[in-house]
Amino acid sequence: MTVVLESLHRSRDAITPALRTVLDRLDEETRHQAAYHLGWIDADGAPAHGGGKAVRPALALLSAQAVGAPPETALPGAVAVELVHNFSLLHDDLMDGDEERRHRRTVWTLWGPTGAILTGDALLALAQETLLDCGLPTAAAAARLLARATSDLVRGQVQDVAFERRTHVTLEECADMAAGKTGALLSASAAIGAVLAGAPVATVDALALYGSQLGLAFQLIDDVLGIWGDPAVTGKSVHSDLRARKKSLPVTYALNQGGTAGVELASWLSAPGEPDEAELRHAAGLVAAVGGREWATAEAARRMALGEAALRTVDLDAGACDELIALGRFVVDREV
Repeated sequence: MTVVLESLHRSRDAITPALRTVLDRLDEETRHQAAYHLGWIDADGAPAHGGGKAVRPALALLSAQAVGAPPETALPGAVAVELVHNFSLLHDDLMDGDEERRHRRTVWTLWGPTGAILTGDALLALAQETLLDCGLPTAAAAARLLARATSDLVRGQVQDVAFERRTHVTLEECADMAAGKTGALLSASAAIGAVLAGAPVATVDALALYGSQLGLAFQLIDDVLGIWGDPAVTGKSVHSDLRARKKSLPVTYALNQGGTAGVELASWLSAPGEPDEAELRHAAGLVAAVGGREWATAEAARRMALGEAALRTVDLDAGACDELIALGRFVVDREV
């Protein structure tokens, strides 16, 4: 745990000054909303302390170290993946109707849907600009990697929204959606430092595979927390995913098991109206009864094992590799 927290602290310390410099390129209104979203200020502009864990930047910095390069080589990539991540969060909060993130009001609730959309768009543009302006001969390759990951992220989000309108979604389809929505950017994060360092293709591919498997494990645990998580920890209301009637991975697993509980769950998901707390508790019980929660946590562990196996197929710096693995396990071993 201490090793993981150190890597995350190093990541936050490394990217925050660079992020502030990049955000200075934005117009005043957009910069204010972005700074609020990142936890640097409150809604009125007063200094604040908050923000995410910086998992993706930490992966980027460690991936450079893993191939023998100084972490500074990956700094443009670390900043870029954090910008893309926050672009996706701004849009995701709006699409999901989430009114809180990290125990604060979301941008769209304060400045409207237009503010969240445009601020997210600005961060996405800055991500590419950051890479292309970094001056490294590998910058274009890193930008292509991030562009492909962003495209996959959007594809996954499109699928996620489309699934809400469908009566049946296979577990394979849901996993493919998660691979795009969450896995693509984590995959790019785990590889972009190595790309910027000019590492061999096989090494980059192994790191990318680690990141993609971590992404699926992350989404599985996130989906578990979206149903059974403690609001004090998650920053969202209990049963938040069920309230939105989302076909998350545990729910999709439960639906595909059939039986009385699966049929009842399918009927409930397609019902109109806002569910009350009793309904939400009952729906969560149905998912658990057919093994959705147990399967999701076991599948997350299996995905992490596959990712760790990928790292062992190439020659990496032992210390950085250990930190990559520890960081992944920290993400997956969150309280569920």
